[in-house]
Amino acid sequence: MIDRCRLASNNISQLEALNKKTVAQAITSFEDLNVSRLIITNQNGKCIFDSYDRLNLVDKYTFFPEIIVALNGNDTFYCNYHDGAMRSKAAVPIYAYGTLIGCVYMMEYDTAQGTLIAALQNNIFIITLVLEFIVILFSFFFASAYSRRIRKIISSIRTARKGDYTHKIDLSGHDELNAVSDEFNDLVNRLQRSERKRSQFVSDASHELKTPLASIKLLTDSILQNNMDETTVKEFVGDIGNEADRLNRMSQKLLTLSRTEGEIETVSEIVYLAPTIEKVVRMLSEMASRSSINIILDLVEDAQVLVLEDDLYQIIYNLIENGIKYNTVNGTLSIKLSRNDDAVTISVQDTGTGIPEESLEHIFERFYRVDKARSRSTGGSGLGLSIVRNMVERNNGTIRVDSTVGKGTTFTISFPVFNTEEDEP
Repeated sequence: MIDRCRLASNNISQLEALNKKTVAQAITSFEDLNVSRLIITNQNGKCIFDSYDRLNLVDKYTFFPEIIVALNGNDTFYCNYHDGAMRSKAAVPIYAYGTLIGCVYMMEYDTAQGTLIAALQNNIFIITLVLEFIVILFSFFFASAYSRRIRKIISSIRTARKGDYTHKIDLSGHDELNAVSDEFNDLVNRLQRSERKRSQFVSDASHELKTPLASIKLLTDSILQNNMDETTVKEFVGDIGNEADRLNRMSQKLLTLSRTEGEIETVSEIVYLAPTIEKVVRMLSEMASRSSINIILDLVEDAQVLVLEDDLYQIIYNLIENGIKYNTVNGTLSIKLSRNDDAVTISVQDTGTGIPEESLEHIFERFYRVDKARSRSTGGSGLGLSIVRNMVERNNGTIRVDSTVGKGTTFTISFPVFNTEEDEP
């Protein structure tokens, strides 16, 4: 539209005089401008020509906003949509020899474009309503699904809190709730294993403690209910004392096992292995002599390790004590200490009856005994090796067992070497 205004302005600017007659003649020479209203004003804003008959403004001053802008020497265009019609307004100044002599104003009232815009608005409105409905529907669906999954997790937590560790959460997807369910399932699996171990531990401990208690009860009843000579009574009292000692040893081992598995704060120390081994051998030499066990020490090269000293003593003591208890009469117990660049190794080898292959994978379990009758006769509770393994692993070590039935058993422990020289500048 502004191009049409400029075309009319150029034609009118070539007139010799700007008046009603000359402007009317110039307008009739134009091709069809296809506008709803055409106004020509002079430089003062007085209307010279108005194509609108109903409210004709000829000889009147017209100060439409677009005309004012044009009389200030600027082109202007304004367009708006209202009441189903498109209204477009444009105005440009008229110059003659560089002097502003008036302006051209055009207004177009287009109902066809208005109808198109109205239809477009209606379509957009319908599409918006449909999209909002879809969004609300999906929001409700996802909120319901999310809420349902949350309720499922909460229900599972309540079930686990009641002690049912077999319940699992089955959620599909790969979002945060699925990660929470996986963590929950892993937690209840561990709780289930812990509960199973606890139940087994209580059952085994009850069974083990029941035997010496029953023996003590039987012996005391025998003393009270029978007339015995002093020698027999002393013998029975001695047996009671032995069973009490056995109960005491078992209680101490249970406490030690609980301590090694608990999260207690400890401080490791730099310890040389050879002196500790020699100290344990001196402590158990009398026990070895009673069974005619020959102890052979081969402490080739000592090394320092970073461990808990009490743990190290307990580990070596248990292994050497077992090597003596479960050895053959006149047997041999070989204790060897060696090292390489990274590790120091202690091996304890006996010449006993050995351990069957099917029992090797169970010997570090609580209360497991290869020969139950023999273990009870020697005071064994099946806790010693479990304690040893826990202590070794707590001090960053490893333990291995090799055995051949009829030839003997070898326990091998390795700890990382602690080289103080590497820390020196």
